[in-house]
Amino acid sequence: MRRNTSAPLYVVLLIAVVVSVDLLFFRTRFWERLQVNIGIVLVFAAFYLRLLKAHRACPLRHTLNICLARRPLSLRR
Repeated sequence: MRRNTSAPLYVVLLIAVVVSVDLLFFRTRFWERLQVNIGIVLVFAAFYLRLLKAHRACPLRHTLNICLARRPLSLRR
C-alpha cells in the first residue's frame, strides 16, 4: 500500500519557511515575528485546503468526469 507523503512534506516545508524567515528578517523583533509567522501559517493553510484537499478528493485513478462532478461550478473548466 502506497503511503501519501504530501502532507508531511508540506509540514516540513512550512517549518522551513517559518524558521528561515525568523532567522533572516525578524531575529530580535518578537511581535513582528509572531505576526509574520501567523500570516505564513494562514497562507499555507489556505493553499492546503484549496489545492491538496481538492487533489485528495479527486485522485488520479478516477476519470475526469467523476472529478469534475465533485467540484463546484466555479472550478469546472
